[in-house]
Amino acid sequence: MRHAYKKKVLYCGIIIIILIIFLHPDMNGRSSYEYIEKDLIPDLLYEETAANFTSSAILECDYHDVLFDDTTLPFSLVDGDLIEGHRIREGGEYSPSECKPKYSTAIIVPYRDRAEELRGFLVYMHMFLRRQSIHYRIFVVEQVDSRPFNRAKLLNIGAAAAIRGGYPCLVLHDVDLLPLRPANLYACTKCPRHMSASINKFRFVLPYLKLFGGAIAITSNQYKTINGMSNEYFGWGGEDDDFYARIEVEELKMCRFEPETSKYHMVGHKMPGNGDKRKKFLKYEKNKISNDGLSTLKFIEVATVLHPLFTHIMVDL
Repeated sequence: MRHAYKKKVLYCGIIIIILIIFLHPDMNGRSSYEYIEKDLIPDLLYEETAANFTSSAILECDYHDVLFDDTTLPFSLVDGDLIEGHRIREGGEYSPSECKPKYSTAIIVPYRDRAEELRGFLVYMHMFLRRQSIHYRIFVVEQVDSRPFNRAKLLNIGAAAAIRGGYPCLVLHDVDLLPLRPANLYACTKCPRHMSASINKFRFVLPYLKLFGGAIAITSNQYKTINGMSNEYFGWGGEDDDFYARIEVEELKMCRFEPETSKYHMVGHKMPGNGDKRKKFLKYEKNKISNDGLSTLKFIEVATVLHPLFTHIMVDL
């Protein structure tokens, strides 16, 4: 009897271990995926600057050294301060003075109730982006009402503001993600680009091939073509898959840089509960996209303030 009992315990233990292995989120992950080879990146970048941007520099910036930079920035930068003479203009705008940039990018960050994360993010990102010789501006879109957080709608609001400002490239960026490799150029490619394919939280493995969240680079024209993101996702989860569905409907092909270049550090934080509309909007036809998104965006703008390190848009949804 005792022997039979031990065998049952052993079998149960083996079954539990097998289930853990097969149900682990990394089981279907990809440590490798199709990506743009570094030598091909320059030809696939979307070369355009903001409508009202001018530079007094004579020589154009060269991006070879940026794209082939194999260094990794230390995460400890979040605890520091910006170097003196950083030349960041009011509203979080920067452009190099020594050369004329080829790219203008609006970094759009949806935000609520993470003051310490935001401070570290801003310091880190300005230190990171100044190395890339691009023209950029950081928009932080804060939801000030008490409704569940609506990340996608906040991104739409920031995108609309950036498009009005003439920015041809949008980077949709979570505040808890920090890029580790300066070679991950914050400029748009001719295809919508999933920038954060290798995140430490997932052991630098892509959880699934159609993942399209975290940090995304997309041209303003492409964002308008897909009518932005859905405004219906209150609460956490689902809006990224919805976003990818729109990309597929419009027959736009997603692209990525290689895993080493796409490494990000995710700052740990406690996630709120999931919303009640997680997976209801994933199958689209073109006429449905036109009825929910950038073109149907409604909100109350509480204030827009130009801070030294970012443009702060406060909204009531």
